[in-house]
Amino acid sequence: MKSGESVVQALPWKWNVQGRIFIIGGLGYMFDAWDVVLNGFLTPLVGDYWDLDLGTRSLVATANLIGMAIGAVVWGSIADKMGRKKAFSVTMLIFALFSVIGAFSVNFEMFILFRFLAGFGLGGCIPVDYALVSEFSPRRLRGRILAAMDVWWPIGGTICGVVATLLVPVEADTRWRAMLIFMVLPALLLFWVRRGIPESPIYLARTGQADKARAVIDDMVARTGAEPEVYTISDPAPAEKMSWRIAITQLRDVWRFNPRITATAWALFITIMLLYYAALSWMPSILREQGHGDTAAFAGTTLMTGVGIVGVLTSAWLCEAYGRKWVIGLSGPLAGLAVALFAATLNAGTISLVFLCIFGFLIQLTIPVLYAYVSELYPTEIRASGFGWASAVSRVATGFAPLLFGTLLWPVVGLTATFAIAGVLVLAAVCWMIVGSPETKGRELDDIGVEPETPVADGVTS
Repeated sequence: MKSGESVVQALPWKWNVQGRIFIIGGLGYMFDAWDVVLNGFLTPLVGDYWDLDLGTRSLVATANLIGMAIGAVVWGSIADKMGRKKAFSVTMLIFALFSVIGAFSVNFEMFILFRFLAGFGLGGCIPVDYALVSEFSPRRLRGRILAAMDVWWPIGGTICGVVATLLVPVEADTRWRAMLIFMVLPALLLFWVRRGIPESPIYLARTGQADKARAVIDDMVARTGAEPEVYTISDPAPAEKMSWRIAITQLRDVWRFNPRITATAWALFITIMLLYYAALSWMPSILREQGHGDTAAFAGTTLMTGVGIVGVLTSAWLCEAYGRKWVIGLSGPLAGLAVALFAATLNAGTISLVFLCIFGFLIQLTIPVLYAYVSELYPTEIRASGFGWASAVSRVATGFAPLLFGTLLWPVVGLTATFAIAGVLVLAAVCWMIVGSPETKGRELDDIGVEPETPVADGVTS
């Protein structure tokens, strides 16, 4: 007899059922992108407003990303213990609240504090959103759906860039405040919309809420037009009281589950996101340094994120056609090469923008498949926290990256060498992935990584 989880994962895809979850979850992810990309636009404006040196300006991105790192751990754990739906809504409310308060900061220290707190709320969106969407998605389309989720990232980044560029005529001293306030109203609207989504039936089943799980599953079967069938609900996992120790417990669990898989997830997240956030956080400042005005510098960064939309759409097809590991293994190192060539040709005019567009395309081939891959590697009980910890360690690393980039790497070794180093780190992580983790394409969610894996000749484990 099938389990309720298997029934959900075998349902046909319907836009008014699973598609609704995909859109609502994706909009939250869009705001995550908007906020991260916003750091790059805020950095030169806030730096000029408070007359900050290059190293101090880097704290704009650092504070926000460190807040996201902590939020990813905390909210990933909360989502595994209290439910996806509650965490799904509250994260957005916290983000909106501290974004609007931050717009009225009277000094740089206050501004940094509120950017940290906004990041704490928004940091929970990615692990919670991906856990929820993955648990509602049909197994045969899961990789494509999770990869397609990342299309919301370049959309959010592009919208941010367009807004920043359109606000260039606004007085520079108030422009950064307008940028923060602009995204609050749609964020609050999304908070209201999120209240209407159902809780994950897989989560309900695993936490002993069998009646509620059956209600959600039966409703999905009816609404998708699938043939009703008899199914069982899995026994609940042992309950654990919420406490401050949960994050440490979840960390222990994700490493105990499969150390090779967790090492792979962390290595990929850290290196790939380090490469991306280093470029993203400093691109407006890099282009400004080359003599471009605000309009040209902001438009160039927007072009980089906009091209990424095509990259995401391409990745959604490639990851199902060729597997997660192949896409990550090729596109990640090539993205590092492209951004290093951008830096090397920065004085060559148009050719540097071509390499910037290639980077924007390739990195958005890599990241959506990375998110889909890592979210599939862990079982239901630790899926959100497993993803959350991988996201968190990458946010910590990338949180300090703007600081290192602006005070040590760019001024000392130069822009080209800085990006080249980041690309080599991505290559090393990919080499470890080849032997350290299995391919997840087409496999049952909770069967992946449970049994010891035996490496085979092509680097894919079985």
